Formats: sequence, structure tokens, C-alpha cells
Amino acid sequence: MRPERPEGPERPEGPGKPAARPGKSAGRPGKSVARRPPRTLAARLAPLLPTRLVAAAARAVYPRFEPELARLAELCPAGCGTAVDVGGWYGPWTRRLSKRARQVVTVEPVPHLARLLTAAAPPNVRVVQAAATDRPGIARLWLPPDDAGDRGVSSLVRRDIHGHALEVPCVTLDGLGLRDVDFVKIDVDGNELAVLRGAEALLTRDRPALFIELESRIQPIAPVVDHLAERGYTGWVLPATTWLPLTSFPLEAHQARTSHVAAQGLLRRVLPPRGPRYVNSVLFLP
Repeated sequence: MRPERPEGPERPEGPGKPAARPGKSAGRPGKSVARRPPRTLAARLAPLLPTRLVAAAARAVYPRFEPELARLAELCPAGCGTAVDVGGWYGPWTRRLSKRARQVVTVEPVPHLARLLTAAAPPNVRVVQAAATDRPGIARLWLPPDDAGDRGVSSLVRRDIHGHALEVPCVTLDGLGLRDVDFVKIDVDGNELAVLRGAEALLTRDRPALFIELESRIQPIAPVVDHLAERGYTGWVLPATTWLPLTSFPLEAHQARTSHVAAQGLLRRVLPPRGPRYVNSVLFLP
């Protein structure tokens, strides 16, 4: 069951302000070489199949990859007003949230993924083709050299796996005119703090539950946890079948021990035999 609400790094590139890697100039292409992430089985198969089929398959198996999604009723109870999906990808969260919330707003920066989400969206889903961050404008969205965004690792924060970028519009959650927000899911590969800074008014007014992917291999976790603690939020994780307080679960140490699991890719982690769980998401409750 969902835990009861208690009583009572590197900055991402900003819109219009391309970020340079340490010791490199962002305006000098060819001076740094991206580390190509391992191509998983799913990544090798996906280009051979129709995108709609890949998206449908990903949505179907995703609750095995991210067990919290299978327990969505605990995160977003029936009668939810507005739910927000920041980083929609193929829509595994969007599709399920649409069955529980009166309205779903999905923010997805990759153009062809935003079009895919729009084409398949139920009537109560609004898709915003943009990157969520802390101020509106235009920014570079970084992707691996051989990826157009389908691998789900694009980010405004450049990492060593990124080799090319595309310019995308940026929005803040506060700037979207949202009301009665009860749930926000954030999966932005390192840009979490900027998304939260751009949602300050929303968090203060509506006090939604927040489900945030946090990866210590991308960015330190503490700044996000501290930022939300200052605003009265407490973290919870689901390493097995019971929600545990984040304060009692050493998340960064766990991720270091199970980092090999994260490299296995979607199919390897959902098909039997399944190995240890890699926990990389935190539920924050006010």
C-alpha cells in the first residue's frame, strides 16, 4: 500500500545557453568523442520494427521494469485531478495515468515521440512538445550518437554517452497553467532539480505526490532530496513489496552495488530469469 503522508551538481544547460563540457568548448564540434552506451537487445531490435509496435510493447512490459507503475493506484488514487508526466517517452505512464486522472499533461521534448504520444493519446491527455526546466526558451537536448530519442536517455544535461543534440523548446511546469495537480512523475536524466525549480508555485499550491527517477551515476541525489525536504516532502522507495522511508534505504550505495543491472536494458530486466532489482525512483509525499 502507499505510505501514509507524514503529518504536518552540474547545472543543466539553460534555454538559449548551450553548456560546454569541462575543458571543451561547446562551439567546437569534433573535439570530444561520446562514449557509446552498450546497445541492448531492445535497442538492436527496435529499428527493425514499426515504431507504434515498439511503443505498444514497451507500454505493455513496463510495469515489470518499473514495479511502482503496477501499483499506480497507491500513487495516484481514484479521483485524481491533474497528473503530469514529465518525460513521456513511449507513454507507459501517460496511458495508465489517463485511466485514473481527470486530465493528464505529458511533457516530451523529442519531436517524433511527442507526435507518437499525441496520435495515440486518449481524449483527456494533452501532450506538450518541449523540455521541462526552470525557465522558458530554447535549449539543446543531448542524445547518444546513434539515437533519435527512442532509447530514453536524452537530456538537457550532457553526459559522456551523448554525441549530438537538437534544439527544443523549453517550458516550466508553472508556465503551463495547470490546476488541481495531484501527481507528477519526472524522468529527465539529470535535469530533475531544474524541473522542480520551475514548478515552485505548483508545489506550494497543490502539494502533489512526486515520483522522480534519481540516478547517482548521472547526478548526485542529495540536492533533489534536500530541495524537497526544505519544502516538507519525505521520500519513499519500493525495493521489494513494501514502501520504505528513503532515510532508511542507502539509495546511492544500492545503485553502486546493482549498477550492472541498469546496463542490461529493458528486455533483459523484464524477462525471466530476473536478477536483483535496481531501484532508481523515489516517491516524495508532502
